[in-house]
Amino acid sequence: MSTLNPMLSATARYDIPTFVAELDALATSGLSQADLAHAAKARLPRLVATPDVLAPEFREPDKTAYRTHLVAVAPSGAFSLVALVWLPGQATAIHDHICWCVVGVLEGLEEEKRFHLLAGPDGERWLCPGGVESMTTGETAILLPPEENIHQVHNAGETLAISLHVYGADLRRVPSHSSINERFDTLPIRNNPNGTPIPWRRQS
Repeated sequence: MSTLNPMLSATARYDIPTFVAELDALATSGLSQADLAHAAKARLPRLVATPDVLAPEFREPDKTAYRTHLVAVAPSGAFSLVALVWLPGQATAIHDHICWCVVGVLEGLEEEKRFHLLAGPDGERWLCPGGVESMTTGETAILLPPEENIHQVHNAGETLAISLHVYGADLRRVPSHSSINERFDTLPIRNNPNGTPIPWRRQS
């Protein structure tokens, strides 16, 4: 159930503190992880549609690689809000995550390539392409374990791309301060689905 006052919903500015407070109230009410993720997805379109929702320091890119900014962490530690900023052509590593993730594009065009992790009888592992999806301003997506979440994201446009990511973990408590569980860039990519699927593994 939303904690947003319906009488104010049409006119009140929807900002990051409001988003975090609403979602954290649901997290501390005993909502399941899956339901919390869907609650985040339901609210994220309004957040990314808010003008100037991000402070200038969270919009800064890096000339050498895409950049992450930890914007907020829920008081309960149930989730983190991160801004990812890409210059044209910049991309993440091929990776998976330690938790559920909800993404909303604030501006620009992002392309996501998904992969299946497979293994042969001899234990060799490879990645099989699983499709490509594009997301533009205002669009959102959700990844929920045990759904496979191995992917690579890049800025597919000619201008700056910025997206807001809600991760179901307190990233301050993760040694890397990142939601990434494992990188798979060293594995071969083959159009060969004839292997044993390796299920998603949660970081202990």
